Amino acid sequence: MAMNTNNPQGSNIFPHHIKIDHLGGADCVTGSCHLVRFCPETDKTVNILVDCGSTYGDDPELPFDQFPVSPDQIDYLFLTHAHIDHIGRVPDLIDAGFSGEIICTHATKALLSPMLHDALSFSNRTDKDINRIEKRIDDLSWGFELYETFTLKNGITFKLKNAGHILGSCFILFTFPDTEANVSIRVIFSGDLGSTDTPILPDPDIPDSCDLLIMESTYGDRLHPDRKSRVENLRRLLDKALADNGIVYIPAFALGRTQELLYELDRIGVKVPVFVDSPLGLKITKIYSELDAFWDKEAKGLKDRGDHPLDFRGLYGVNSYRDHKQLLDIKGPAIIIAGSGMCTGGRIVDHLKHGLEAPLNDIFFVGYQAKGTPGRKMIEKKVPVKAGIHMLTAYSAHADQQMLVDWFKSMPVPPKEFRLIHGEDKARKELYMLLESLSPKSCNLSPGS
Repeated sequence: MAMNTNNPQGSNIFPHHIKIDHLGGADCVTGSCHLVRFCPETDKTVNILVDCGSTYGDDPELPFDQFPVSPDQIDYLFLTHAHIDHIGRVPDLIDAGFSGEIICTHATKALLSPMLHDALSFSNRTDKDINRIEKRIDDLSWGFELYETFTLKNGITFKLKNAGHILGSCFILFTFPDTEANVSIRVIFSGDLGSTDTPILPDPDIPDSCDLLIMESTYGDRLHPDRKSRVENLRRLLDKALADNGIVYIPAFALGRTQELLYELDRIGVKVPVFVDSPLGLKITKIYSELDAFWDKEAKGLKDRGDHPLDFRGLYGVNSYRDHKQLLDIKGPAIIIAGSGMCTGGRIVDHLKHGLEAPLNDIFFVGYQAKGTPGRKMIEKKVPVKAGIHMLTAYSAHADQQMLVDWFKSMPVPPKEFRLIHGEDKARKELYMLLESLSPKSCNLSPGS
């Protein structure tokens, strides 16, 4: 069911000609999709969609025929980053009639094709259909620079800033003219905000002031362990897990998490073989290497000194399915990184079928596990396993509660209104209570539900 939180609780900061509907990710973590309708009386309505992602686990997905506007009436699609829960439905949106412009950062533009090609390979589309839709997406999509202001129809402007979540991730500042009141309405969509001290990536930028902040809340109810000590923690857990010559399986998203892990395994100087059993993960790692202009200072410095942060002795890429099948029978000690990150499919499923019943093996979960996914069920012990299970929450690509609060506090002036999305109920409510205390009492604040 679509959630319409436009004008919640009698909010009066919005003129009647700006409407915002949260069509996905309003009260859950995956499937982000948000519609902005700018309807000035003297001009044609401009419809803007922010993200169009796939859902995981039990999260609901709204059919396109239940959108407030049909896909062929959407003028712009903004993509905050290239994770599938933010871009996965783009091919279906185009098939449903969308022909507007797709707007993102240059790095996200580079990552779109490989990410969507992998997702499409699991669909019922023929190779011809996949090639057609990929070409269409490439024709419609444009990469834009960070920090510059660009103009859309009807005087709407936008600016992208670094969100620090994965390479190319951004948050978006829209400015909408209100000619009747002779003012501008400023709206920020945070996208997914990254943690500070993330390998390779610069920290999230400070947000500008705005009238409405639409903000993610994935980890709004918890704190990550000290990120600066996470390399040592990873070293300690690996030493313990590998002491009995077992295998450490790491389900990891091909985009972002795989590259972070390689970076820190290089820092540790692991002495056992490390296998990246993910053709997409290998392809994304190559793209990350080519996009070094977007790295942080530390990663750039390592490369300049001849220590490539995404490559090291003992690292092996597993591309072919034949090699994947052979890897299933490997003896430890070894580390195997494979997708998908939530164990919903991909090569990690085969590895876990082979390795879950061996007590000497271990599984390291290094990312969010949505409700109903196999990864979540293993953590909640709803699936009996003999292998050791470990949660390394310091590897989350999402900001934790304190980082979200700090990002909110860094705004020059608190927003007149904020809405929390992209989080489970408990996370949104707990974060909302903290943020409400930071804003003027005259403001009308509303959570995502």
